[in-house]
Amino acid sequence: MQKFALTLALVLMAAPAVAQDRRPSHCFAIADASPEIAYLHKASWSAPIEDEYTVRLSYIDHSMYLIQTHGGLNAVTDYTGFTGVTSMVPDIVTMNNAHDSHWTGFPNPDIPHILEGWRQDGEPADYYLDLGEMLVRNVTTDIRDRFGGSGGVTDNNSIFIFEVAGLCIGHLGHLHHEPSDETYAAIGRLDVVMAAVDGGLTVDTPTMIRIIKRLRSSVVLPMHWFSRGSLDRFLAGVADEFAIERTGDTSIELSLRNLPSRPTVMVLEPRFLNVVE
Repeated sequence: MQKFALTLALVLMAAPAVAQDRRPSHCFAIADASPEIAYLHKASWSAPIEDEYTVRLSYIDHSMYLIQTHGGLNAVTDYTGFTGVTSMVPDIVTMNNAHDSHWTGFPNPDIPHILEGWRQDGEPADYYLDLGEMLVRNVTTDIRDRFGGSGGVTDNNSIFIFEVAGLCIGHLGHLHHEPSDETYAAIGRLDVVMAAVDGGLTVDTPTMIRIIKRLRSSVVLPMHWFSRGSLDRFLAGVADEFAIERTGDTSIELSLRNLPSRPTVMVLEPRFLNVVE
């Protein structure tokens, strides 16, 4: 019995501790809505995140968002190689290559984790990166050919999902078609979703509106809008079911405690990172 107890203790000591460092997410469950909305806005992306179970999201440019944790992890979505005048090196970058404005062939070699969302050696990209405070996984979708036809590549775009601070945060990437039921199931429920609302280079506006209404995330962050016109058409299409917030901020801090009781589109203003902020 003593030998068994010693063996069990050694196994437990050797087991990875990362799961204990991350509040469990509920991406595949239905969470209760918080009773009120209480967003906390920060003027600086570089300010410390005071609450352990809070995540900061900053809109950098185009489809690039910076996701930051209390413990100091930095993830950049659809990374193009330039985030601004800063020496900050992300811990994780995700990329998609449907267009050259969503990836770079020359990422900073000091970045520890570079996740390419397209096919790898002829196989769909498949990530499940657990960094303790943050888990990053992907769900693949198809892309059109460069002329908009059906001769594209299957599984060549990735929807990246970040599980952090108990929240499930999804970045739809350069989405070219409405997800199938199987894809929706693989994504799970998202608390926050970053969605391209250009109205054509990705999916058209009515399709994106259907996608957003089906996901019904607590917070929607528009991206990939080239004009106020395409953004406004998207906002008008979801205004019957979503609240609209336009504060002029570039960053937002969220936690499970302050998710809105009504699904809300939060329009953040893009701004490159600046080391002096």
